[in-house]
Amino acid sequence: MNKTQFHMSLAEKGIVLNDTQMNQFELYYRELVEWNNKMNLTAITEEEAVYLKHFYDSISAAFFHDFTKPLRLVDVGAGAGFPSIPIKICFPHLHVTIVDSLNKRISFLQHLATTLNLKDVSFFHDRAEAFAKKKEHRESYDLVIARAVARMPVLAELCLPLAKVGGLFLAMKGPEVVNEIADSKKALSTLGGEVVRNESLLLPFEESTRHFVFVAKRKKTPNTYPRKPGTPNKQPL
Repeated sequence: MNKTQFHMSLAEKGIVLNDTQMNQFELYYRELVEWNNKMNLTAITEEEAVYLKHFYDSISAAFFHDFTKPLRLVDVGAGAGFPSIPIKICFPHLHVTIVDSLNKRISFLQHLATTLNLKDVSFFHDRAEAFAKKKEHRESYDLVIARAVARMPVLAELCLPLAKVGGLFLAMKGPEVVNEIADSKKALSTLGGEVVRNESLLLPFEESTRHFVFVAKRKKTPNTYPRKPGTPNKQPL
């Protein structure tokens, strides 16, 4: 997907980027490749692949959720900033928080936010399990988002404690998610969530399937969750 195709494909979905936003994506790409020479941020570095598999793929969440409203969004395990930074570029009014367990990735993201002149973006070097225990973050976000971080039963324990009651957790996943949803029923029930939508799309050109699983936060998460760092992964609910 070249830059023109990227611009036109988003416009067809009602997301019209101005010159400033297109320049931000160009800068994002350049910084990603430059920093990737120093640290492992992504295996995908060819420009057209980055525009498709990272930028467009991240923004595709907005095809199924309204990001035009005021939102407090937290991205759990954002890595090189996906999906939240591309979404933030498209919807600059959003308040975005990013938490990642690797400090060098946080350093890259802080540099990126400064370079792209992004406002209302906060970065935290922390394990998701510890982050969700902090009063100022627990159950305080309208939308918790994660892209290809872990299987659904694990991801639910990391993400649902951050969503406020009435808020949403959005898991961006591949085709295997149907089985994961079935496996996560106990976890979701325990943590106060319920799957309300499972949308899908075919990524253009590549034609691989992407799923967008929306979990509504129905009730407060018990204080015992998430468990200690590493436990959700070793012993999923």
